[in-house]
Amino acid sequence: MSRNVGMADRMVRIVVGLALIAFALRNGLPIKGWDWAGLIGFVPLLTGLFATCPAYSLIGYSSCEKRR
Repeated sequence: MSRNVGMADRMVRIVVGLALIAFALRNGLPIKGWDWAGLIGFVPLLTGLFATCPAYSLIGYSSCEKRR
């Protein structure tokens, strides 16, 4: 897959992903109640780390800077 996530977008995804994961793990393991919803944070975290978003690929969007 080619990169389609720009630098600012990557930073936002990483911060949001880490915040959601921290929400899920705030009381430790095992995860109880609605805390499991915070595990959704792995999606933006991984898309930010790998700079590739499958949803962007489907719609043909890229937040990367254009090369000259």
